[in-house]
Amino acid sequence: METIGRKPLQGVTNIIRFNWHFYVIAFVFISFLLIALNYLPQQFHLISIILVFLIVFSITISLAVSYYIYDYSNLYTLDWLQNIHSNSFTNIANINAGFDETSALLANHFPNAILNVYDFYDKNKHTEMSIERARKTYPPHHNTLQIDTKNVSVNSNHFGAIFLILAAHEIRNEAERINFFKQLKESISNDGKIIVVEHQRDIMNFLAFNIGFLHFYSQSNWLNTFKKAELQLSSNFKITPFISTFILSKNGNTP
Repeated sequence: METIGRKPLQGVTNIIRFNWHFYVIAFVFISFLLIALNYLPQQFHLISIILVFLIVFSITISLAVSYYIYDYSNLYTLDWLQNIHSNSFTNIANINAGFDETSALLANHFPNAILNVYDFYDKNKHTEMSIERARKTYPPHHNTLQIDTKNVSVNSNHFGAIFLILAAHEIRNEAERINFFKQLKESISNDGKIIVVEHQRDIMNFLAFNIGFLHFYSQSNWLNTFKKAELQLSSNFKITPFISTFILSKNGNTP
């Protein structure tokens, strides 16, 4: 599916570009196993071949699924917003964790809304090389404001909608994450929404990303976070089998 402002294969290309060290390690290990076949006893050949096959298969599956999610699905077309009564949004916020692929898309989708962009990236907490590489490749959206997850400092009842698209899982401390959502609750209007888009720690993401799925949180973990933040789950749906969306509102308010 074509997405305005995104290049063909941008998603899967970015994954390789920002995580190239993993692929280099895999290539070196595969090369070692293949060379070792010339020196290992015959009974170890099958084991080496199976290991090579599993590594290649795992990489191929993860890249294929990544293409489906980030380049083919409607994740970045924002068609899934049809599931949300979003036409009336006039003041919205988009919060990222150091890598912003969605603010320009939201600005295009909501041309009559005021878009506020926030970045909670902290170089002392978010030490992944992939984020550092992404930040060097893609500059922040103009007028992006830096915030602290422990002190968001946004006016109360200010936004009709706050978007967190593939960002909130980077807040690794549970207490910090709950407090962060409590602050966001105070920042939305009485009928406002918080839209959280995330991978989950579930069977589909395990099949796609192997142990990489441990970087995500389970649905029960997210629901517990929202409950402790005193937010009401208005809606929960899948954009793809690998991506979930949570629509949150203040307790007692209907969607």
